[in-house]
Amino acid sequence: MSKNDTSVEQTLSEAAAHVERLGFLRAHQRLLLWMWGGLLVLVILALAGIVISKKEIDLFLPLLGLLVLMAFALVTIVNASFAWLRGTVVPILAVVTALIISSIIIAATDPLVLQSAGNFFEDPTTVLRHAWDAISLAYRALFEGAVGSPAKITAGLEGWIVDGDSKALLSAVRPLSESVTKSIPYILTGLAVALGFRAGLFNIGAEGQYVIGGLCAVIVGYQVTGLPAYIHLPLAVIIGALAGGLWAAIPGLLKAWTGAHEVINTIMMNWIAFRLTEYLLREPLEKVQGTHRTPDILPTAELPRFFPHPIRLHAGLIIAVAAAIFVYWFLWKTTWGFEMRTVGANPDAARYGGISIRRNIVLAMFISGILAGLAGVSESLGVTHNMTLGFQAGYGFDSIALALLGGSHPLGVVLASLLFGVLRAGGTRMMSVAAIPLEITSILQAMVIIFIAAPAIIRGIYRLRAAKEELGPAMITRGWGS
Repeated sequence: MSKNDTSVEQTLSEAAAHVERLGFLRAHQRLLLWMWGGLLVLVILALAGIVISKKEIDLFLPLLGLLVLMAFALVTIVNASFAWLRGTVVPILAVVTALIISSIIIAATDPLVLQSAGNFFEDPTTVLRHAWDAISLAYRALFEGAVGSPAKITAGLEGWIVDGDSKALLSAVRPLSESVTKSIPYILTGLAVALGFRAGLFNIGAEGQYVIGGLCAVIVGYQVTGLPAYIHLPLAVIIGALAGGLWAAIPGLLKAWTGAHEVINTIMMNWIAFRLTEYLLREPLEKVQGTHRTPDILPTAELPRFFPHPIRLHAGLIIAVAAAIFVYWFLWKTTWGFEMRTVGANPDAARYGGISIRRNIVLAMFISGILAGLAGVSESLGVTHNMTLGFQAGYGFDSIALALLGGSHPLGVVLASLLFGVLRAGGTRMMSVAAIPLEITSILQAMVIIFIAAPAIIRGIYRLRAAKEELGPAMITRGWGS
């Protein structure tokens, strides 16, 4: 037998062993999947039985926690490893690091800590106790303002299951619903900027598109009368979304045909949108002189809310989730999305491959504007029900940070938006209960963004090894002169 024959035989033997081992691993994985899946079904049935029978209330929350752990196990088994968690390590450590640094800032600005700091070397325990009290009070208020009090939620849940009274439960979960409600415009504006990043464009005008979309939706909401809700509401949503898209398409056209940079143009379009809205709210659209607000939209144009008062969570959440799914499908499952990502990654290669650069620039800006306009629509039709001078709340500007934080990926943007919604909802309570300035929350957000945008800092602090292939947080490939 020749040397080559021996080598081929050895290779075939190794391949057969590998296939056999792979088959065993798959069978083992399938067994674990069935086992954990069965346990998951049993837990779901147990939770359903508790709700239906209204007995054994004390088991509800532990079973709910077990349900989350089982879902975690299922995802791990389906992926056959913990590799799916690799991308979450740096963001989680970034948030933890930002919380630690914010704790130092909270302690350093607390009056009691400053008052006792002069005697630190004589009585350090007093200073440390005051610092701990300030930090714990601030973060407890932040948690309860963003998620709610666990004790109140448990008591409200028991009252609803046993007595059928939902008032206490609705009141207890209101903070959590507010966090989700505030996340809705964050998701949509974040998707707008992220899609632009994927196409190599920096849409810094999401705030203006947000305002224009909300304004046009409100105008349709109170000016158009005599329509049933199933026509009036979709009409207001579509008009607001298209208005945002057309507002963003203007810088896109200027970029595609004249080379004018979209950053400058979108910034200018922001100011045009702000000043135009101010004029309209002071003159033609003002309901009562001096109020600087439009009339309220008709009930047929309101986005329906999922729960009664005081829960404000509305159907804009469905729009936001559907938009995230659409952006993922469009970018990664369609030819147009592939062309758009190619233009963003390498415009020269895209041009060589016959892809129209101009068309993709205009299309990307138009879709980006639609998403930002939908954010304004969801806020005006779902929360405010009118337009006032204070409508622009910075969602469009925060969306740049959200796109960076989420890695310009729809799922990442949704998770980052939920984080910002939590910080925004909890920051208000932190300010009122713990007397912590709202700017501290902004500092926390800024530090999270810094650590996410510069992951090398986190890896250097925690001695983490960088991945072999790591994508940047955004696909910005073209400079000012392009």
